[in-house]
Amino acid sequence: MAINKSFIRKSRVATTIPDSSLADIAFLLLIFFMVSTSFRVEDRREVVQPDAAATQKVDEKRKNVLHIWIEGDGGIFLNDQRLPPANVAGTVQRLYDESGRQLVVAIRADRDASYRAVDEVTEALRAAGALRVNFATHFADRTATLR
Repeated sequence: MAINKSFIRKSRVATTIPDSSLADIAFLLLIFFMVSTSFRVEDRREVVQPDAAATQKVDEKRKNVLHIWIEGDGGIFLNDQRLPPANVAGTVQRLYDESGRQLVVAIRADRDASYRAVDEVTEALRAAGALRVNFATHFADRTATLR
């Protein structure tokens, strides 16, 4: 019996994995995870901030800013949690001490919020010893409206 030479396998299957494109694959995976990862930020409250003729930006690290939202109906939110007015002083004092007294409190009050609700919050902040307070406003650009 003669063996036909056309049926003999001429090449062998490579047993190694080519590693020339592994760097490209690693960078593609890195970019994919960077793009698809989302970081949690606090929920924004729907408040209409009062207008201001002048404003100043706070240059503080995000971790050192505590947002207090006062809604039009008098509801008080500390970051994302609703808080009764009686608990504001204790909670802020604890957070203020944990931050090494570096905390800046940003009060974001609705334009229709009562003065009583804003006053209760500021008095609670004074009782907590938080003296770095910022009132967030909507900056009305009057030069654009004059043109």
